[in-house]
Amino acid sequence: MKIKNWGPVRNCMRKDVTEIEGSLDVLSALKIMKEVGDTSLIVKRRDERDEYGMLLFSDIAKEVVAKNRAPERVSVYEIMAKPVLTVRPDMEMRYCARLFENFGISHAPVIENDKIIGAVSYYRLVLHGLLPELDEE
Repeated sequence: MKIKNWGPVRNCMRKDVTEIEGSLDVLSALKIMKEVGDTSLIVKRRDERDEYGMLLFSDIAKEVVAKNRAPERVSVYEIMAKPVLTVRPDMEMRYCARLFENFGISHAPVIENDKIIGAVSYYRLVLHGLLPELDEE
């Protein structure tokens, strides 16, 4: 099977992203993740010259759980990824997957006009990008 039109990232991105401050403690960030039902959070820029960051569930597992650190005593800024690679909403999904592979990442904010409009991950690329194509057969 060959997919003829993968479509843009816009078609599979998650639009309801949650932004937090980097000064927040990891326990509070985890509570937000649980509340919104997501495994990644966008870390806000401090000003217009700053860059966005991301906090992933895997960051917490590697940097807090595995190292036996108290989540209420670790700040998000200590373990988040920053700066993060971003993608455009009109980038083709297959190129987004290649970008993830080339740079060893699994999530990226989607930016349009210097604002975050969503987030994309391998999960979204496969289940919301590839699966609709399979349903058409």
